Amino acid sequence: MSLYMDVIIAGFGGQGVMLIGNLLAYAAMEQGLNITYIPVYGPEMRGGTANCTVVVAQEDIGSPIISRPKSLIVMNQPSLDKFQPKLEDDGVLILNSCLVRAEDAQPRVRAFCVPANEIANRIGSIKMANMVALGAYVAATGIVPLEAVKKSLGNVVPAHYAHLIPKNEACLQAGYDCIRA
Repeated sequence: MSLYMDVIIAGFGGQGVMLIGNLLAYAAMEQGLNITYIPVYGPEMRGGTANCTVVVAQEDIGSPIISRPKSLIVMNQPSLDKFQPKLEDDGVLILNSCLVRAEDAQPRVRAFCVPANEIANRIGSIKMANMVALGAYVAATGIVPLEAVKKSLGNVVPAHYAHLIPKNEACLQAGYDCIRA
């Protein structure tokens, strides 16, 4: 059976949802997979809503548009409210339990509650909560190896922030370990 996975990553502008969507896409490309990546911004870039869709497949991708996603990464409550009803039954849901009520996850999905803000803050900065969530997603889905994601950080982290790559790697690992523990 060939690999096909799609994900909607959603949160407030400034939470880095576009960055981790882009990072996932790069990691999948490095693994020789086909990808699509579509960013969607709300009325404001920082503080407004933001989401992106990423499709990863071994075969050609017929359309980058997904109406019933197989998985979601939600970083805030409004994103859960908007996208969870569209999630396929038995779909994977990664939710940032620091900003999303875990009890709102529907029983028809496989929900993984990750205290992304708390973990990121402990490692170095709450701004890396997105990396924690992505690490958890990789662990829950097996979409790409975690090492491929770590190796792709240099493709998406601007050069003047390259000194933060080790902390981003630590956040990815912590999110991964949160699911695998």
